Amino acid sequence: MTEIKKYAIFEVSFTASYEGNPFKDVSLTAVFRRNADTDTPSVTVHGFYDGNNTWRIRFMPQEEGEWTYVTDSSLAVLNGQTGSFICTAADAACHGPVRVNNTYHFAHADGTRHISIGTTCYAWVYQPLERQEQTLETLKNSPFNKIRMCVFPKWYEHNYDKTPILFPYEGSVEEGFDYERPNVEFFRLLEQRVGQLAEHNIQADIIIFHPYERAEWAFNYMNEEQDALYMRYLIARLSAYHNVWWSMANEWDIFIMKPTCPKSNLAYWNTLGRFVQTNDPYGHLIGIHNCVQIFDHSADWITHASMQRVDYYKTAEMTDSWRSSWHKPVVIDECTYEGDIDHAWGNITGEEMTRRFWEGTVRGGYMGHSETYSCPEDVLWWSHGGILKGTSPARIAFMKELLEEYPQYEIELISDFGDSVCGGCPKEYYLYYYSGFRPNKAHYNLPISREYKAEVIDTWNMTRETLPGTYTGAVTIDLPARQYMLVRFVAVKDVDLSTVIITPDSTFADAAEMPNGYKLLDIIKAKGSEQNEGIEKLIYNMPIKMLQPYAGISDEALAEMLAMVNKKD
Repeated sequence: MTEIKKYAIFEVSFTASYEGNPFKDVSLTAVFRRNADTDTPSVTVHGFYDGNNTWRIRFMPQEEGEWTYVTDSSLAVLNGQTGSFICTAADAACHGPVRVNNTYHFAHADGTRHISIGTTCYAWVYQPLERQEQTLETLKNSPFNKIRMCVFPKWYEHNYDKTPILFPYEGSVEEGFDYERPNVEFFRLLEQRVGQLAEHNIQADIIIFHPYERAEWAFNYMNEEQDALYMRYLIARLSAYHNVWWSMANEWDIFIMKPTCPKSNLAYWNTLGRFVQTNDPYGHLIGIHNCVQIFDHSADWITHASMQRVDYYKTAEMTDSWRSSWHKPVVIDECTYEGDIDHAWGNITGEEMTRRFWEGTVRGGYMGHSETYSCPEDVLWWSHGGILKGTSPARIAFMKELLEEYPQYEIELISDFGDSVCGGCPKEYYLYYYSGFRPNKAHYNLPISREYKAEVIDTWNMTRETLPGTYTGAVTIDLPARQYMLVRFVAVKDVDLSTVIITPDSTFADAAEMPNGYKLLDIIKAKGSEQNEGIEKLIYNMPIKMLQPYAGISDEALAEMLAMVNKKD
């Protein structure tokens, strides 16, 4: 019996002739069941026509064991076909599809954390084959584990003189395209590239629609039935690849400016999104990307927020606000691009790109890169692929290396007060990022219940210094007075709190570690809530003696509270 590894692709093909339109007129599905005597839910997948009287069905098994299938088709020769295979353990390097994990983060199906570090190459599958291979080689040696890529060709600046090597439909620019007959040669190339990305553990973020097309193509003006035919065909061919994400659109709101286009209707985007959600048997991630008008990412079919900049200066800084708005992972796929072209979205420095990556990451989000450097050949990575020229990819690789040293910690924003942004996991892991600030020393209030190892990291020069010894409580670290510094604390052992005495100079964070410490916060909040709704965040790292003005605590009451906190059970 055929053996297929978990998360790999089982494919079965059939030969049958049909005189009409096989893409439109013939339905073909298969129901897969694991171990017929168990209660494992069945999985229904669509098949597709692949030209030359060939029909294919693809299936990605996510459970080990024996699987059987039976087909259902409007074409008699394809109906009632049966078969089986054995699903064995996955390859060690294959962790399965990426899912949302713990509300704001990602993990693969086997539980391995996915730290999304993306790039954008919109039209790389339409470039000469030699450049496509060059792009794959570049990606293989880059830090990027996700790439945004279009299904349809792109007609925009720097693309006008580049004729696509293939089109997604039968026909031509001169004679028009038949939107009911996909070009199987193009889709074979597309899936080949998706498969090659999977070999290198790179997620293929497939952009289903985008507004930048030549008038003669008119792919955006297909009717609802043709859109459904296209999406069903795309899902049938690609959804069995474990590394697929779906992006309903690049810059969906640009369609609003095309009043005769069906996609200028906001409600239609929800229809399209739910179609993909319903027809994808594996529940791949689904997003939708904006230009100016942000889509309502609370929609039930959207798994994560795929964001473009909100202005040319501030985007990464919005990460935690967007997380709070939608309670979903935030992926800033476009925070503007490193380059030098004559558009504000495409000429930030490598330093600024690196800064934005760290800013968004420490705030609990995931960032996206691309490059738009002008050159005589007018080949820009952002659309055409090829090679990377910028200075940020090496620094992003350094960031990835640092994050992957502790993959168990999903980063949450802890504080953004003062000259640093702090993210991490309270009591376990702290990242203090200094962005454009450059202190020569910094003061920290670490939990007194743990001892921490400390590192001073230069995120631009890619150096790291591990400081000797361990740290706890109030500490001061010398810094080199340079921008883009990061201080990392990682807990290494517990502290015996029975030996610790809390004083007026201790912070509330220290007191909160004690058995009665949170009672102190309750008292402070009760006294100060009318004056300051955010008092908990404000006072957390203050010395206790500084809390008196906020909560009106007398010296006697403060002494009583300290005695309560220090009381041993």
